[in-house]
Amino acid sequence: MESYSKKGYLYDNFKIFHLTDTNLGEIDFHYHDFHKVLIHLSGNTSYSIEGQTFDLQADDIVFVTAGEVHRPIFHDDSTYERIIIYISKEFLAEYSQAGNDLSYCFRNAMEKGSHVLRMHSFKNSKVAAAVSRLTANLGKDDYANELLMQVLFLEFMVELNRAAIGNEVEYINTNYAGSKIGDIIHYINEHLKEDLSVDVIAGQFFLSRYYLMHTFKEETGYTIGNYITIKRLSHAQALIDKGTAIASAAEQAGFGTYSTFLRAYKKTYGTSPKKKAVSQASFSF
Repeated sequence: MESYSKKGYLYDNFKIFHLTDTNLGEIDFHYHDFHKVLIHLSGNTSYSIEGQTFDLQADDIVFVTAGEVHRPIFHDDSTYERIIIYISKEFLAEYSQAGNDLSYCFRNAMEKGSHVLRMHSFKNSKVAAAVSRLTANLGKDDYANELLMQVLFLEFMVELNRAAIGNEVEYINTNYAGSKIGDIIHYINEHLKEDLSVDVIAGQFFLSRYYLMHTFKEETGYTIGNYITIKRLSHAQALIDKGTAIASAAEQAGFGTYSTFLRAYKKTYGTSPKKKAVSQASFSF
């Protein structure tokens, strides 16, 4: 890595970075237990999310919901600059009432079949102004700066959702070229509680086992079995976070036995469900 600069400040409900890198190399597919907003500032970069790949332009806004498998793809060594905001699922859920639903921007992107919002005039927008105020106050030790950052963050989320509702934006299409992996990923997420063996999925989409396993790994970075386990664990954790009993959450997420769930959970998170306090904020791609 030839150059690297990073500014960040941790809050209970969100974490924000302004990052500039070159020569990051190939980044592995990964996922988070929190939501992520990325504002792409520069770089010849694509973003792969859940089997879809999007070619990014300056000022594109990328939405990654908790549990979604993703990674950036770098096409050359040009400078990769971006602002990344991690958002607590629990915090966002607190602001999901009618009239002030701050999760709308994530949900709307999903409904549009996209993960990337492109504004017609980002630099002159209220979203850009809110981002500028946020980044300008990163790490300052002025009086009540943490409280100010909370206020500025809420302002940013309000303006982002207003932009998503308005007409001066578009949700860009994927450049994903056409195997059935996107449909397979959607099928998996809609049928987590059911039998998702390779044979069942291959039969559902009239594919050979070999083609399914090879193409899925090539386009997502995960074996199909590992991907299903990740999505089931993520769904189970979401249920646990809402107060569902652990054994019931495991069953509802599609694990055949509690022992199978527990082994997968400990292997993935390194702890038991009762002790989990995972922070994946080290990922800032």
